[in-house]
Amino acid sequence: MIKIITVIGARPQIIKAAALSRAIRNNFSNEIYEIIVHTGQHYDKEMSAVFFDELSIPKPDYNLHVGSSNHGVQTAQMIGGIEKILLKESPDYIVLYGDTNSTLAGAIAASKISIPIIHIEAGMRSYNKSMPEEINRIVSDHVSTLLFSPTKTGYRNLLREGFKENEPPFTIDNPGIYHCGDIMYDNNLFFSEIAEKKSTILETRLLKPYSFILGTLHRAVNTDDPRKLTSIFSAITKISETEKMIFVLPLHPRTTKILKNNLKESIYKKSQNNPFIKIIPPASFLDMMMLEKNALMILTDSGGVQKEAFFFKKPCIIIRSESEWVEIVECGLGIITDADETRIHNAFKHFKTFVY
Repeated sequence: MIKIITVIGARPQIIKAAALSRAIRNNFSNEIYEIIVHTGQHYDKEMSAVFFDELSIPKPDYNLHVGSSNHGVQTAQMIGGIEKILLKESPDYIVLYGDTNSTLAGAIAASKISIPIIHIEAGMRSYNKSMPEEINRIVSDHVSTLLFSPTKTGYRNLLREGFKENEPPFTIDNPGIYHCGDIMYDNNLFFSEIAEKKSTILETRLLKPYSFILGTLHRAVNTDDPRKLTSIFSAITKISETEKMIFVLPLHPRTTKILKNNLKESIYKKSQNNPFIKIIPPASFLDMMMLEKNALMILTDSGGVQKEAFFFKKPCIIIRSESEWVEIVECGLGIITDADETRIHNAFKHFKTFVY
């Protein structure tokens, strides 16, 4: 039997792990034994524990309870904790998802003690190394043994970086690269019907289908820069006021806490008193799926939400300077605006002609 250790730590990884755990449980339980390690990178119930219950993911076998901290401190604690577990369990492979600090920590810990790494969502590039996620992606890819890219662009990125279409046996020095399906799309297909039956978010928040814009905002490059944060909320305020358009903003607890300090005072007061701006706690996966499915359009700085918007055929305003999911932009369903008030407003006006 193959023993694997799956490392998760943030909301997107927990959701992605659901698809793999489900496949193992339903089809390969006699061939693969999975141990789940939760780093605790997202440690509050709204951002983590609720997903295990809602998505029927096996409870973690280990939880490092690392919590939030500076990148170096957080990653170092994860490396130490993961290494101890790897030495104790001696798995055949470690499975890593995406581009978080949990991904990087798992890659460093495993590669140092010669445990083969499987990286899911390999090859994604923003070509902006000021993003911590970009560093995490590159390092993780280049120490992996099996790399699975959900897009042709990601696969080509790996080839450009020196990876080859090799033959097995695969090792860290002779890695295997694959263009495969998207594990998030698997989940969207699987959970969409369940969300329709179980989620009550629209009724609870008094929302009618296609009557609101869904917005998510969590990246430090936006939230920690008062100028950028103010620009984003200025655009939201202006659109909501002029168009009588509801914005639903399920905000990360960290973002909610810093709004008052980082927003221009006048914009903060408008955002708090505007009946068209609904700032709500983080949504569960099924609730988020229903919000995405029923939104008129989506505004986000999240890579995962960009993809989910695409799966539901929703126009997406990308409040970043680049996107690793270039296909979304190329096909016309996404517009990159950065944190620029004018560009955000122009993107809204562009998409408005298609969705009204």
